[in-house]
Amino acid sequence: MTRLWSHAAAVCSVVVLVVLLDQATKTWAENALRNGPIDLVGPVKLELTYNSGFSFSIGQGHPLIITIAAIVIAVGVGAYAVMTPSLLKRVAASLVVGGALGNLADRVFRHNHGAVIDFIHFPHWPIFNLADSAITVGVVLLLIAGVLDGRHERSQH
Repeated sequence: MTRLWSHAAAVCSVVVLVVLLDQATKTWAENALRNGPIDLVGPVKLELTYNSGFSFSIGQGHPLIITIAAIVIAVGVGAYAVMTPSLLKRVAASLVVGGALGNLADRVFRHNHGAVIDFIHFPHWPIFNLADSAITVGVVLLLIAGVLDGRHERSQH
């Protein structure tokens, strides 16, 4: 039981950190980018946009479905994060939950009609935010952990 509480505390720490950083950067972006984009390096820029859909603007116009899906994903992946004995999977799942809750906070608490603030713009790629990055990194780490587990299981036989 102590291990479960330890895992839950670690998961909550990562989730809270992701949500706080995400919300801080979005608040900054709303203030700093309201008068137009900022060019960074080469074609990379910071540009304020609002996305009412999932990643890559999928599902725009369905904020209730997106909100419910985000809650279900956060609860399910959060439970997995607490229960898994793997540190890599726990951190990865925590990043996914933190990103999902960061974007959910935009939809629920900001007055953007259910839209999420996006502002990082690379050429030939949809504009995104820190929460989207956390979700992406978390999913990639979960995939890597799954591949490593598969290799470990095959080497045991």
